[in-house]
Amino acid sequence: MIASQQEPVNKWRKILRQVRRVPIIPAIPIFILTALVVVALFAPLIAPYSPVKGKLPDSLHPPAWIEGGSWDHPLGTDRLGRDTLSRLIYGSRLSLLVGVLAVFFAGTIGTTVGLISGYFGGYVDAFLMRVTAVVLSLPLILMALILAVVLGASFTNVILVIVVLLWPRYARQIRGETLSIKEQDFVALARIAGCSSFRIMWRHIFPNVVPTLLVLATLQVGYVIILESTLSFLGVGIPPPMPSWGVMVSDGRVLMATAWWLPVFPGLAILLVVLSANLLGDWIRDKLDPKLRQV
Repeated sequence: MIASQQEPVNKWRKILRQVRRVPIIPAIPIFILTALVVVALFAPLIAPYSPVKGKLPDSLHPPAWIEGGSWDHPLGTDRLGRDTLSRLIYGSRLSLLVGVLAVFFAGTIGTTVGLISGYFGGYVDAFLMRVTAVVLSLPLILMALILAVVLGASFTNVILVIVVLLWPRYARQIRGETLSIKEQDFVALARIAGCSSFRIMWRHIFPNVVPTLLVLATLQVGYVIILESTLSFLGVGIPPPMPSWGVMVSDGRVLMATAWWLPVFPGLAILLVVLSANLLGDWIRDKLDPKLRQV
């Protein structure tokens, strides 16, 4: 009898041990970012309303759990009667797309510059690093505002502005990695074997900088989302009526006293996504760094 009672207890203890072994720190950010990707991909199927069309009689409805709210609009509506939840869902598409495209193009340009600069050295390295240093010395938000005003507010221009200002961060980091890797024996053997410079950089050096590139790209996704939201908040990013989270915060700030949900919900969305991306990037960095992994 006692043995039969202990079996369920031991079973639950085993389950608890397994749960404790789950890496909570990466699990939560991965869950949030995966949810963001799913919501962004299936936004037309998930969103209950159009993100750009509204009804003026339904304007400024509070969230459903507040007096005067309705479950027809769970997160309330804005001053034009547009559903806040639907705009948040479609806004995730823009944030994810801007983050992925900007990081991809900035990473591609920066990695190419870093590999060339670190491998060839000499005048090539000096010239490319001077250009990199000049761009890095520019005040980021100010230059982003100037470029956005000159080029105009559009989705393409926002990505272009972010790429122009972001690639030097990749170039400097990858160049440092390349300077160390090119002195390794396997690179010297590749030269003796008659491999071209392009082949050495692509087949021998680039695979060894991928971990660094992966960590940097993960950390930069959150930064890009904040930068895009800042530009949209200041009116030089994603143009209305496209439902960018930055645009939603900007539209809702003037109604903060009477309709607090308008800036709060997109602000929380930005906070969760950026924090998740940064935590995931930190965890990947710790796992890929042999010194930190031993600790």
